[in-house]
Formats: sequence, structure tokens, C-alpha cells
Amino acid sequence: MFNLQDYETVADRVSRFQKLHLGGRIVTKVISLDNSKGEVLAMAEVYREHEDTQPAGVDYAFGVASTYPQSMRKFYVEDTVTSAVGRALSLVLDTDKKPTREDMQKVQAHQEVKANIEQVKAKMADTSKEYVPVEKAEDPWTISSAAPVTTMEQAVETVKAVLGGTPVDESCKHGARVWKTGTSKAGKPWGHWKCMNHIQGDAERCDPIWYEIDKETGQWKPQVKY
Repeated sequence: MFNLQDYETVADRVSRFQKLHLGGRIVTKVISLDNSKGEVLAMAEVYREHEDTQPAGVDYAFGVASTYPQSMRKFYVEDTVTSAVGRALSLVLDTDKKPTREDMQKVQAHQEVKANIEQVKAKMADTSKEYVPVEKAEDPWTISSAAPVTTMEQAVETVKAVLGGTPVDESCKHGARVWKTGTSKAGKPWGHWKCMNHIQGDAERCDPIWYEIDKETGQWKPQVKY
């Protein structure tokens, strides 16, 4: 555990450098950028005096877009460059902590995600012996009890059985879709695989993949367009 307040922000570190070295300068470079993979390597050089030909401190930062929240993913390059600046300044300034507050916020976010995953795994383990409602093939409105599942593979097969063999890994360019069901105002059941792209400021979202109940089997099937 750590306290974020014990760490200096990059902005504070830059301000402290500018006060100590009025003629100093900071130079940043993007060494490599692969937007298809969402990866960037940035470098920062710190010069104590403007006329210096050799930097007093050099450091690097590697950024991966997928590790950022959706709302921040589009700024992963800028954030990685800022991280490199903070790391390089730690080599020039008097500081007992190389990471900045921004770096430790990423660590904290990663720990929170890991803790949430462990909670979900624990909950799945607690409920894995319970019976799961499954639609009877001969009557989609009748619920029966399915045998308890003990492995993820069995859970996947159970869900596939509910959907009448429909694959559960429908996805789009934004990642995995989410299965949703409901009933229309006319009382007709509907289901679809929904794109969950929630990038802030990006209205792009893939069209849902619609499903309907097969009248003969009583199971979900891709909707037929006429």
C-alpha cells in the first residue's frame, strides 16, 4: 500500500526544475509508435542550460493503450511522453522517489482491477455449485434446473445450450459484445449481441446482431432479414 500524496506530480517536478534552472530545457521524442497495437515508446532529455549539448538526464517510458480506461485511451501517447519527462527529471532533481503521482495512479488502478477480478472469481467459485435456470428446448417459456457447473468450459457449454448453440464469443472491432434480451411492446421476445464501445466523445458503435426465437425449436437464432 502507498499514499499518492507522498509522490510528486509531473507538473510540480517541471515547475521545480524551471525555478532551479532558468535556462534549462526539456526535449521529448517519440521513439516508436504502433497505433495498430496501441504501443508507444517515448524518451525525454533534460538539459540544465539551454546551450548544453549533452543532457543531464535521459529516461524512457513505454505506453500501451489497452491498459488505459476507455475515456483516456486516446491520450495514451501524450500520457506516455509526460511519464518520460517525470522520470528524466528525477535524474536531475533532488528526489527520493523516481515514480511520479501519475505513475502511481496507474499502479493503483491496476491493483483495483486485479482486486475486482479476484472478487469475481471468488463469487463464481461460491455460486458454481448452484443450479442455473436453463430454457427447455421444447418450451422456451418454461424454466428447468441444469446440473451445477464446476469449470469455465462447462459454463460456456451451458450458455451455448441456452442460446441453442449460438456462439457466445460474438465480437466486433471494439472487442467482445454483450448478450442482451428483452420483450417488445408487442410482446415479442428479442435478443442481440450489443457493441459496448463507450469511448468518450466517439459516437461510433457497431450495429447489434439481432436474434429471434425459432418457432420450431424454441431456441434463439440469428434474425432473418426480409
